[in-house]
Amino acid sequence: MKKISALIGIFLLVISCSTESNEQTIHYEVLPVDSVIMPTEFYVDVENEITVKFLRPTVCHGFDGFYYEKDGFTRTVAIQSFVLDQSNCAESTTEAAAQLLKFKPTEVGTYLFKFWKGRDTAGADIFEEYSIVVQ
Repeated sequence: MKKISALIGIFLLVISCSTESNEQTIHYEVLPVDSVIMPTEFYVDVENEITVKFLRPTVCHGFDGFYYEKDGFTRTVAIQSFVLDQSNCAESTTEAAAQLLKFKPTEVGTYLFKFWKGRDTAGADIFEEYSIVVQ
């Protein structure tokens, strides 16, 4: 048993001392929402699913979660994206990607969802808004 442990230890030491680095640097960007498929009914204490679609600007952009801000009964949503810092990031030609936003309200009431669509020519934020009654 000690020989096996020693061999595993030596193997781990050898692979951890590699001089090659495959690390890529990344940064993060917030992307606008392209479209939303919103259910017509929501229920308190039930996980409700909202389909959120977005476009990747380049092939180096990937989904990293949702930017999600709550203020009372208002929810502001955008796409959080990681971006690989590479010089060969071609424009993405794929269709809109879809992700599920899971929403589990804890209170009955009317919730306002504001999905960030980008900015207008004056630099002001544009939102697509949905008012949803939670029963």
